[in-house]
Order: sequence, then structure tokens, then C-alpha cells
Amino acid sequence: MTLYIRRNVPFELYEINVLKANDAQLMQISQELGIGLNLQEMKAVKNYFAKKRRNPTDVELQTIGQTWSEHCYHKTFKGKIITEKGEIESLFKTYIFKVTKELNPPWCISVFEDNAGIIEFENGYAVAVKVETHNHPSAIEPFGGAATGVGGVIRDILGVWADPIACTDVLCFGPLDYEYERLPAGVKHPKYLFRGVVAGIGCYGNNMGIPTVNGAIYFDEGYVGNVVVYCGCVGLLPKDKYVRNVKAGDVILLVGGRTGRDGIHGVT
Repeated sequence: MTLYIRRNVPFELYEINVLKANDAQLMQISQELGIGLNLQEMKAVKNYFAKKRRNPTDVELQTIGQTWSEHCYHKTFKGKIITEKGEIESLFKTYIFKVTKELNPPWCISVFEDNAGIIEFENGYAVAVKVETHNHPSAIEPFGGAATGVGGVIRDILGVWADPIACTDVLCFGPLDYEYERLPAGVKHPKYLFRGVVAGIGCYGNNMGIPTVNGAIYFDEGYVGNVVVYCGCVGLLPKDKYVRNVKAGDVILLVGGRTGRDGIHGVT
């Protein structure tokens, strides 16, 4: 059976024959296309397109793979964690979100609902804070992965009408003297990742003129397989400047370069 069927179009596009694929072939498709989906997820894709009565294209599968990736979907935070003491239904909802909701501090202006969290400061001002992970992107391409992490949090501070004033980061790598012979297949050496991540963070923040005022770095063998790159930004805004009043008919303005045919660059 043919898994990849070339479409008769002016550019290279393939129909992926998931509807007739068995479990082994579904995993073969996931591995060969590099979309990183497990069997349960591939079966969900198959069932969805069975209802549509058609096969997906390679572009559609790549889009699903990216959308369901750990970086975009946060499977660990959202997933069910099984421990010796029982099950945890979503680390995020059970701990981070739950405690904030229960405490309900009056100085929290906006939490878990917009681009960045906003808390009261003083003299009519508020502080906006955003932190996000760029772990796997940095493990693949350390300079770009870390740089876009910084860019993303600066963007989100601007998204709540705050002026970015400082950046922060927490970085975790494997030991810099880790033996090359022990590296898992496809994993880049910690020293290479370390240099690239630090350069990427510095390049983006320095070019924006926003100082990195604090941070932390940690080395442990547990981070050889995948680094941790937390990027954060802090902004300041007048408290009455934060207004959410979106209405039907409002104009949305997108500013940035054109997106290429490869889907890279453009407005974010």
C-alpha cells in the first residue's frame, strides 16, 4: 500500500493515506514526517479524517503535529500525572491556577486570561509580567529558539499596553563537559546549546534595548535530552490604561513582514 500519494498540483504536495494505514504504518508516518505524534494521537487523526471521508495532506499533518507538540500544547502541564500518592489531573489546574483562584488577591488585575498577568503596583501604575518556555525550540536551534522566546514575552507585554522595562530568564542545561559518546541520538551537546541560548537571549534583548536584570542557570544530567529555557519580561503601565472592550466590527491591525510560502516569518 502506498502511504504517500503525490497530488497533481504545480507544487510538491502529498496526500497521506492514513485511512488505510494500520497501527505500525501510522507510527511510520509520524516518524518519517517528523511530527512526533504517538499512536493514540495518530488514531485520533485517522478517526477525524475518516469522518471527513478523505485523507489529510502532508501540510495538514505537519500543522496538527505542531499544534499538538509539547511546546504548543503543554501536554505535561495539562496531562494526567500518576504518582505513588494518586493521580493529578493537570499540574496547571491543580496547583498554579487553583491556588491563585482560591486566594483571589485583590491586587490581581488580570490573571490567566490575557497575554500577560497584571498586578497593582503604586501611584496608579500596574506591573505586567509574562514568562514562557522555549525548551524544545532551543534544543533544536538554540540561538533562534531562545531569541524568539524573548521576543514572544516582549510581544505579550506590549499586548496588554505595557512598556517593557526588564527581561529575566532561567536556563537549565546538561553538564558542559558531558561526554560526546553518551549523547542520545539526535541530541546536541550541552556546550553548543549553552552558547547558542545565551547568545540568542542577549542578541534579542540587547537589540531591543531591554536589559536582562536577573536570572538563574543550572546544570544537571537530567537536562541533556531537553534543555529548559524560561524567558520572561516585565512591563509597566498606568492601571487605567488596561481596558478590554472588544466589539464586533473592531479593526485588527497586523504589523510585520510578509509570511513566506514556508510559513516562516511574518506577523506574530
